[in-house]
Amino acid sequence: MVKGGISMKKVTMIVMPGCPYCANAKKALAALQKEAAYRDVQVELVDETSEADKVKPYAGAYYYVPTLFVNHDKSYEAHPGDTYEVICEAVEKALAAAK
Repeated sequence: MVKGGISMKKVTMIVMPGCPYCANAKKALAALQKEAAYRDVQVELVDETSEADKVKPYAGAYYYVPTLFVNHDKSYEAHPGDTYEVICEAVEKALAAAK
Protein backbone atom coordinates (compact mmCIF):
# COMPACT_ATOMS: atom_id res chain seq x y z
CA MET A 1 0.00 0.00 0.00
CA VAL A 2 1.22 3.50 -0.79
CA LYS A 3 0.40 6.34 1.56
CA GLY A 4 1.52 9.84 0.76
CA GLY A 5 3.98 8.51 -1.81
CA ILE A 6 5.58 6.16 0.73
CA SER A 7 5.11 2.43 0.34
CA MET A 8 4.02 0.62 3.49
CA LYS A 9 5.52 -2.73 4.33
CA LYS A 10 3.44 -5.90 4.33
CA VAL A 11 2.45 -7.41 7.68
CA THR A 12 1.58 -11.10 7.75
CA MET A 13 0.09 -12.72 10.85
CA ILE A 14 0.10 -16.52 10.88
CA VAL A 15 -2.66 -17.94 13.07
CA MET A 16 -4.52 -21.18 13.82
CA PRO A 17 -8.18 -21.72 14.72
CA GLY A 18 -8.75 -22.36 18.42
CA CYS A 19 -5.43 -20.82 19.46
CA PRO A 20 -5.98 -18.53 22.47
CA TYR A 21 -2.84 -16.52 21.71
CA CYS A 22 -4.05 -15.98 18.15
CA ALA A 23 -7.40 -14.80 19.51
CA ASN A 24 -5.54 -12.26 21.65
CA ALA A 25 -3.47 -11.13 18.67
CA LYS A 26 -6.61 -10.64 16.56
CA LYS A 27 -8.26 -8.75 19.43
CA ALA A 28 -5.20 -6.50 19.78
CA LEU A 29 -5.07 -5.96 16.01
CA ALA A 30 -8.74 -4.95 15.88
CA ALA A 31 -8.27 -2.50 18.76
CA LEU A 32 -5.08 -0.99 17.35
CA GLN A 33 -6.48 -0.58 13.84
CA LYS A 34 -9.18 1.68 15.26
CA GLU A 35 -6.41 4.19 16.02
CA ALA A 36 -5.62 6.67 13.27
CA ALA A 37 -1.92 5.77 13.39
CA TYR A 38 -2.55 2.16 12.35
CA ARG A 39 -5.83 2.36 10.43
CA ASP A 40 -4.17 2.14 7.01
CA VAL A 41 -1.70 -0.64 7.80
CA GLN A 42 -2.67 -3.74 5.85
CA VAL A 43 -2.35 -7.05 7.70
CA GLU A 44 -2.81 -10.40 6.00
CA LEU A 45 -4.12 -13.08 8.35
CA VAL A 46 -2.96 -16.51 7.21
CA ASP A 47 -4.54 -19.66 8.63
CA GLU A 48 -1.71 -22.16 9.05
CA THR A 49 -4.09 -25.12 8.86
CA SER A 50 -5.92 -24.22 5.65
CA GLU A 51 -3.54 -21.97 3.69
CA ALA A 52 -0.41 -24.09 3.35
CA ASP A 53 0.60 -22.32 0.14
CA LYS A 54 0.72 -18.97 1.94
CA VAL A 55 2.65 -20.43 4.90
CA LYS A 56 5.28 -22.14 2.75
CA PRO A 57 7.53 -19.04 2.38
CA TYR A 58 7.81 -18.91 6.18
CA ALA A 59 8.62 -22.61 6.67
CA GLY A 60 11.27 -23.09 9.34
CA ALA A 61 11.08 -19.45 10.44
CA TYR A 62 8.64 -20.06 13.31
CA TYR A 63 7.18 -22.75 15.55
CA TYR A 64 4.49 -21.06 17.64
CA VAL A 65 1.51 -19.00 16.50
CA PRO A 66 0.64 -16.26 16.22
CA THR A 67 3.76 -15.16 14.42
CA LEU A 68 4.04 -11.75 12.80
CA PHE A 69 6.25 -10.93 9.85
CA VAL A 70 6.95 -7.48 8.43
CA ASN A 71 8.09 -7.90 4.81
CA HIS A 72 9.06 -11.51 5.58
CA ASP A 73 11.20 -10.48 8.60
CA LYS A 74 9.94 -12.06 11.81
CA SER A 75 8.74 -9.39 14.19
CA TYR A 76 7.15 -11.58 16.87
CA GLU A 77 6.54 -15.21 17.69
CA ALA A 78 4.23 -16.04 20.58
CA HIS A 79 5.40 -18.29 23.36
CA PRO A 80 3.30 -20.28 25.80
CA GLY A 81 2.27 -18.03 28.66
CA ASP A 82 2.42 -14.73 26.74
CA THR A 83 -0.18 -12.39 28.19
CA TYR A 84 -2.57 -10.21 26.21
CA GLU A 85 -0.40 -7.22 27.11
CA VAL A 86 2.75 -8.85 25.69
CA ILE A 87 0.92 -9.85 22.52
CA CYS A 88 -0.68 -6.41 22.11
CA GLU A 89 2.71 -4.72 22.46
CA ALA A 90 4.16 -7.05 19.82
CA VAL A 91 1.28 -6.40 17.41
CA GLU A 92 1.70 -2.66 17.87
CA LYS A 93 5.45 -2.95 17.23
CA ALA A 94 4.77 -4.80 13.96
CA LEU A 95 2.20 -2.24 12.84
CA ALA A 96 4.59 0.61 13.64
CA ALA A 97 7.39 -1.11 11.71
CA ALA A 98 5.14 -1.38 8.66
CA LYS A 99 4.48 2.35 8.43
